Amino acid sequence: MGRLFGTDGVRGRANADLTPELALAVAVAAAHTLAESDLSHRPLAVVGRDTRASGEMLEAAVVAGLASAGANVVRVGVLPTPAVAYLVAETKADLGVMLSASHNPMPDNGIKLFAAGGNKLPDEVELKIEAAIEANDSSDWHRPTGADVGRVHDLLDGADHYIQHLVGSVSHRLEGIKVVVDCANGAASDLAPVAYREAGAEVVAIHAEPDGININDDCGSNHLARLQAAVVEHGAHLGIAHDGDADRCVAVTADGEEVDGDQILGILALAMRDAGTLTADTVVATVMSNLGLRIAMSREGIRLIETKVGDRYVLEELRASGLALGGEQSGHVVLPEYATTGDGLLTALQVMSRMAATGRSLADLASVVVKLPQVLINVPVGDRTVGAGAPAVLGAAERAEAELGETGRVLLRPSGTEPLVRVMVEAATQEIAQTVAERIAAEVRLASPIA
Repeated sequence: MGRLFGTDGVRGRANADLTPELALAVAVAAAHTLAESDLSHRPLAVVGRDTRASGEMLEAAVVAGLASAGANVVRVGVLPTPAVAYLVAETKADLGVMLSASHNPMPDNGIKLFAAGGNKLPDEVELKIEAAIEANDSSDWHRPTGADVGRVHDLLDGADHYIQHLVGSVSHRLEGIKVVVDCANGAASDLAPVAYREAGAEVVAIHAEPDGININDDCGSNHLARLQAAVVEHGAHLGIAHDGDADRCVAVTADGEEVDGDQILGILALAMRDAGTLTADTVVATVMSNLGLRIAMSREGIRLIETKVGDRYVLEELRASGLALGGEQSGHVVLPEYATTGDGLLTALQVMSRMAATGRSLADLASVVVKLPQVLINVPVGDRTVGAGAPAVLGAAERAEAELGETGRVLLRPSGTEPLVRVMVEAATQEIAQTVAERIAAEVRLASPIA
């Protein structure tokens, strides 16, 4: 078996790569692995999903696997990933399962696992679960019988508890702010408009009518054009875009300009520094963050720590160092005081609270981070490891870095969830960044062509 877990759980085409059989096996292995340290009580698992049609099928398999391993299961239905993590902690569950492929298109789905407390799993635990799946067929699983089989219940007010938690995080009410929210026809479709209204904002919701098929379909955080137009059309102060499971937040100014995760980190870093809540005046970001964020944080006297790509690596650094803010350019922002994972709704509320408290526009607040031109090319490949590590590719990247000098950089990264190699180039001008990125992307395509 190849590496099963990617950057954010197990992901693939539902009912092809990610089958019900695999979902059941992951659930059984996770139950045994994450609950084995305490055998004095029956394990409890929380299971949620996004709006994909395949989530219904995979939820049934996961619930069956957990119950067959002797775990009681609480189904929370369609909720954002951070809501599931929150409820794992609130119910004192031993583990949580979220069925979502985040920003991926509808045919994909995924399994995200949480340990007790709502924390994402470190690499070593994922490897242990993978080993358990590989080593055991169904005849080897411990199978409780009779009264020891797990029971299944539905939690009907989980969304209400989560919304109360979110609104309670807001330090300044949002009256006077008009926001357009793009819910990506995903897990935030019901919750985001309610949470923002309860915090005081005037809300226009778009792409909030999921039908199981239309999640992320030309909408959400990866497709901003409709949101940008809607913000201008409605005369809103800002727009907020979430992805399918609402662990991301990307914003749009009143003029329709994008504000990405790096700029949001800059906004929140200054807000928290001014409030005295930015621990050690330090922010955690990933290697994908724009050089402009590094320059801005240095100018403001704020230290920036870099991690590998993935909000779980940001989380690990935040926990290890006891820090209060971290995130990714993609819009995953982590605020450990309130959440154990990236939370798009929480992030949006904090940004709007800063706007309300200062009376400043989003564009003005975001101007703290002046981004260097950056080009990201996602190159489809036959083998993402070969595509990113071939000598010709590495040689092209080294030559490009020497050419750019201190005015830019090159980052090559195989995707953790898709058959892609990500080629990212920053440079003094957009033209230089584009030219260099295309040159390296061509080498990647030659090194690992699609069969």
